[in-house]
Amino acid sequence: MTSFLTFTILGLVLGAVYAVAASGLVLTYTTSGIFNFAHGAQAMLGTFLYWQLTYGWGWPAWLSLVVVVGLAGPAMGALLHTLIMRGLRETADVTKIVVTVAILLGMVYLSQWVWHPEEARIMEMFFGANAKIEFGGVVVRVHEIICLVVAVAVAIGLRLLFTRTRAGVVMRGAVDDPDLLRLNGHDPDRIAMLSWATGSTLAVLAGILVTPIGGGALEANQLTLLVIDAFAAAMFGRLRSIPRTFAGAMVLGMTATYVMAYFPTDWTWAGNFRVSLPMIILFVVLIVLPQDRLRVAAVRTRERYRPPTPRSAAVWGVALVAAVFLLALLLDDASITTFALGMTFAIVALSLTLLTGYAGEINLAPLSFGAVATIIGFHFGVTGSGSASRLTLWGVLLAVLVTAVAGGLVALPALRLRGLYLALATMAFGVFLSNMVLRDTTEHTVLGVTFSIFPNGTLIVPPLRVGPLDLRDPRTSLMTATVLFALIGVGLAALRAGGYGRRLAAMKDSPAAAAMLGQNLVKLKFGVFMLSAAIAGLGGLLMASAAGSVSGDNFAIMASLALVMLTVVGGIGYISGALFGGLMSGVGFTIMVGTFNDLATAHPSMETIYKAIGQLLVVATALIGMGVGKNPSGTVHDIVEGYRALRGAKGLLAGAAAVETALYVLALTGVVGNWWFAILTACLVMALPVAGRMRAAAPVRRTPPELAGVDEPYTDELRERLDRELGLPVRERTAKEASVHAVA
Repeated sequence: MTSFLTFTILGLVLGAVYAVAASGLVLTYTTSGIFNFAHGAQAMLGTFLYWQLTYGWGWPAWLSLVVVVGLAGPAMGALLHTLIMRGLRETADVTKIVVTVAILLGMVYLSQWVWHPEEARIMEMFFGANAKIEFGGVVVRVHEIICLVVAVAVAIGLRLLFTRTRAGVVMRGAVDDPDLLRLNGHDPDRIAMLSWATGSTLAVLAGILVTPIGGGALEANQLTLLVIDAFAAAMFGRLRSIPRTFAGAMVLGMTATYVMAYFPTDWTWAGNFRVSLPMIILFVVLIVLPQDRLRVAAVRTRERYRPPTPRSAAVWGVALVAAVFLLALLLDDASITTFALGMTFAIVALSLTLLTGYAGEINLAPLSFGAVATIIGFHFGVTGSGSASRLTLWGVLLAVLVTAVAGGLVALPALRLRGLYLALATMAFGVFLSNMVLRDTTEHTVLGVTFSIFPNGTLIVPPLRVGPLDLRDPRTSLMTATVLFALIGVGLAALRAGGYGRRLAAMKDSPAAAAMLGQNLVKLKFGVFMLSAAIAGLGGLLMASAAGSVSGDNFAIMASLALVMLTVVGGIGYISGALFGGLMSGVGFTIMVGTFNDLATAHPSMETIYKAIGQLLVVATALIGMGVGKNPSGTVHDIVEGYRALRGAKGLLAGAAAVETALYVLALTGVVGNWWFAILTACLVMALPVAGRMRAAAPVRRTPPELAGVDEPYTDELRERLDRELGLPVRERTAKEASVHAVA
């Protein structure tokens, strides 16, 4: 009985911290309509700041709490709303989700830059672990009592705020109809900023409370995901009810501790199951809750995509293959292997173009389907051993087929979801897969067969070989991945232009209208999920093959979130957006950090500056994701629109082509280095749209004929133009007139 009470107390304490975090999440969603995926990252950043003040600089704990919880937390929330969140009105769900995901990644990168992840940091409980009280044989620490008191106070305070105060009612009205609220004399932006400041404060408070309970070790990714576990508690309250959120948090906390206490210790998967439990509960809650409670109101969005025709996609596909072939002539084998790795990520990103860009269904864990294909390919698609091992074509086809089935299985319970709730469900699937499958290194025996899903935590996947095609050669691997990307891209363009694509577009724009017109939405969702999972599986398996060996971290949810964010930045509705997102996610970070680390090694006197620039570029990449709110159609959309203005500027395009050809020849002959070639090419590509906009924005001013001589004096050029427009013969100027004009 004492053991039961002890674990019950522990469960209530853990649930109390979940309740504090989830309450902040509910508060920001209720008042702004934005589900803050960066909630856990805010908690993480605030906790690191508290550690720095208290343990790094030796400040008193109470003073650090005042600074972090009383000042930094509210300021962080207010700044987020002022700079980013208020610009997200009338954007699609995927844009709102990606912006908060970008903030999450940016804060994680920033924390890893400031506080090096390999340095150990420990936080102790308030008043120390030895400050405790005993009730009937049950020991309760003072820190745990503080957690319980804070959670109850927050729940009561927020309940009173929403139901008994004018400010609370105004907060709720801000999300329903901000225009009506404004007509009644209130400022919705100010109210939303107040709610974000309060929500951020609660997130920071939760992070400081939960870290000592979880062992006290500070690690950015783990602490972020630990607070993200509170998402399940927030869904208990349907993102609206504080009391239900509080109850759900308690159930979540106690269930986790009971699993830890009463599951048999010889169950090797029990530890992974306990870690995965919040995401399992989140997935179940999303499925069980009534759909009408989860349905979000339809909004007009600012995203606009112009899908390519199959013909134009084929032309661009050929151009891409040719460009990659020419570029490969400049690179060494190591760079080509890195390039091929990025191209496989681009194939995974194409699954997002189909699922999210065309069908409007959100998947936050595309790399998880790549993990499924990799596991199948490793166990059933490899022949030979040692250096003679190879991946077979039948193994690839089997892996893609099984991944498509896995996508269908994930889609089945999620068929009734869309928007934010589908995003949460896929995220829960990704975290569950990472914890339960990708960490499973133990041996199992089924029907007399002994196997391990992830032996020793690493899967070695050899290159594919089919007849004369051997991907062991880096150039062959790169060109194969590029051709596959181009073929899938053309296939997606043809699919979008056909009847199936139009049905997907109708489902994306208005599911209700599509259903009224007789479309089978269940069949559509099921089919597009399976096709998307198959594409992601193919890309993931090729990625594992190009890398040679992969671990569970290669398919972690953070990597998936980065891929989704960068694909949306590129343009989720464009095939070129998938190319941009895949290359940046797969190799962009590695190249940026690696390049500046090499420069730091080569120039010891500039080591600090070069490393700082590399880390700054990684953080800046996340900042680009935050800019999606202002440009929801993506970077590619802007570039393409800029190039449309160049349609009539044949001379400018020809000049740019000549300059690029000259640069390539200089790089091929070794006159200029590859980095200079890349930098100058990037400058040229980015400068052309700017020139196009300037050309379109500054048309030649022409005086209307009826205002000639009124707005501007008569000149010979004006007389000649008037003669041409009036159909009169152009009068030749006499020598006398020309001399008079010259003197004048």
